Amino acid sequence: MPPEARKLLADMLNAAEAVQHFVAGKTLDNLRIDDVLRSSVYFKFVIMGEALAKLRRSFPTVADQITESRRIVAFRNQIIHGYGLIDDEITWRIIEAKVPVLVQELVALLASASADF
Repeated sequence: MPPEARKLLADMLNAAEAVQHFVAGKTLDNLRIDDVLRSSVYFKFVIMGEALAKLRRSFPTVADQITESRRIVAFRNQIIHGYGLIDDEITWRIIEAKVPVLVQELVALLASASADF
């Protein structure tokens, strides 16, 4: 796997793990009322989506190995362009159900990339 692809995967992994760290011990209500938490979480989702959009353009076969790749990019676009329509409850469900799966997939992809050397 090219170094550029590994870098984008690592950026996504760092952002996803940061989201998990930010929300540890928190609730949906915390996300709704804590502007610093909201800003941090949504910024990391933007990073994940932007890195994945770049990965899809340059390394589509790598991006296709990420289960929710199209939805992750679409969520990034919604945050950037439709921020007023974001539903924190949906975001919370994504954090609880989808981010752990993404982390597992990214760890596996990066491990297989390391095995290429």
